[in-house]
Amino acid sequence: MTLLELSGVSVHYGRIRAVSDLTITVDEGEIVTLIGANGAGKSTTMRAISGIRPVSSGTITFEGEDITRLRADLRVVRGISQAPEGRGIFPGMTVAENLDMGAYARKDRKNLDAELDQVYELFPRLKERSSQAGGTLSGGEQQMLAIGRALMAKPKLLLLDEPSMGLAPQFIQQIFRIITEINKQGTTVLLVEQNAQQALSRAHRAYVLETGEIVKTGSGRELLADDSIKEAYLGVA
Repeated sequence: MTLLELSGVSVHYGRIRAVSDLTITVDEGEIVTLIGANGAGKSTTMRAISGIRPVSSGTITFEGEDITRLRADLRVVRGISQAPEGRGIFPGMTVAENLDMGAYARKDRKNLDAELDQVYELFPRLKERSSQAGGTLSGGEQQMLAIGRALMAKPKLLLLDEPSMGLAPQFIQQIFRIITEINKQGTTVLLVEQNAQQALSRAHRAYVLETGEIVKTGSGRELLADDSIKEAYLGVA
């Protein structure tokens, strides 16, 4: 079943068109990744899906309903949650308080303790640091916190924008293992990532963006084997 569909979506910043006529689908249970160079329009696409950036034209459909003009907070209620680029945690709040903020839009709060336990199972380090201020965590721990906070909204679709940016190699491996585990537990994932090797090896399907347009799509495995992708994104001549 198609969970999310972008149809002919364009987004402008003033007169500059950041993405042009995008058509993307994400099926329930998938990991789908968007790859591309800096400035390709990946993060703009994520902001359009989450409702932070208005679209100039086209439609965004979620679970069969048009959400193109729906407010960002109501998209969270519908089941779309994002861990943004740059993490965006609340540095003065504790880890536990940050995680609680992730559930702010939920009407059903009965199972919060159980879901908090699930987040701590995925990220044991967050449990160890539950009373520590978010701003004192390392970069990798802050990324874990951003993902954990997004999961506390109990999303049907988890948007992850550059989760490996600025992380040490051991944290990158760990973050991608956890993304796979989150998906296995039933959450659909749309991933924007510059680490094409990791993203494509985990994704069921992928889209390649260049200057705001989709230039290639296929399974993660197909694109990993594609010579032009290897040369452009994997450093293989």
